[in-house]
Amino acid sequence: MIRTVIADDANDLRSLIRLVLDTDNRFDVVGEAADGEQALDLVEQQHPDLLLLDLAMPRMDGLEVLADLGGRIPPTVVVLSGFTSPDAVEQALELGAASYLTKGSRIGELPDALAAVMHAATGV
Repeated sequence: MIRTVIADDANDLRSLIRLVLDTDNRFDVVGEAADGEQALDLVEQQHPDLLLLDLAMPRMDGLEVLADLGGRIPPTVVVLSGFTSPDAVEQALELGAASYLTKGSRIGELPDALAAVMHAATGV
């Protein structure tokens, strides 16, 4: 199972993503964070395989989380954001994100997209 932390400040979206991932036997959601500081704490506590990370969050945004993770052995990070500018995508990938998905995509396709990223990143 892919141990996953979901970090997004929108509670409804986190709950929906958790529901979708919980119904897929490839994923085990081990935590949810409403801001970047909580996301880092959960990564340290839970040692997930995957961090699904929004960019626009309070206290510490997703780019700051990516920069902070750069000094450690991070989980595979997939950004899921409403920002579609090429600059945001480029910056997230330069900071270590394995993939960048945009919000508004079909939520039912998320598990397959995440599993494909994990396979490409880890071979599993």
